Amino acid sequence: MTETASPDLQPAALVDIAVAALEDIKGRDIVVLNVGHLTSLFEHLVIASGDSTRQVKSLADNVQEKLKEAGADIIGMEGAEVGEWVLVDAGSVVVHVMHPAVRAHYNLEELWGAAHARAAARG
Repeated sequence: MTETASPDLQPAALVDIAVAALEDIKGRDIVVLNVGHLTSLFEHLVIASGDSTRQVKSLADNVQEKLKEAGADIIGMEGAEVGEWVLVDAGSVVVHVMHPAVRAHYNLEELWGAAHARAAARG
């Protein structure tokens, strides 16, 4: 089995890096879901909104860049071509950056059980 991040990089650290990267570019409505009890594929989902397709793409690119700088392996990034919903897969943490209309339509927070969610915005 291959490791998806450096041994020192715990899932909580990946979440913190992803949230900070989203906040750097004014990501909105950032939510972190602990889904480890629902799936063995990953432990956390980070969901954020961007106001335009350009911002959604920029947010996802920044998340990918900051996670890589920290030593995380990025398994994949999907949706950047269109920019309405971009997924960044960092193994134990998956980040969804979505246009607000797409986010409202798919409502991942409800799908994954937002009872275990926490707002990630600081201050």
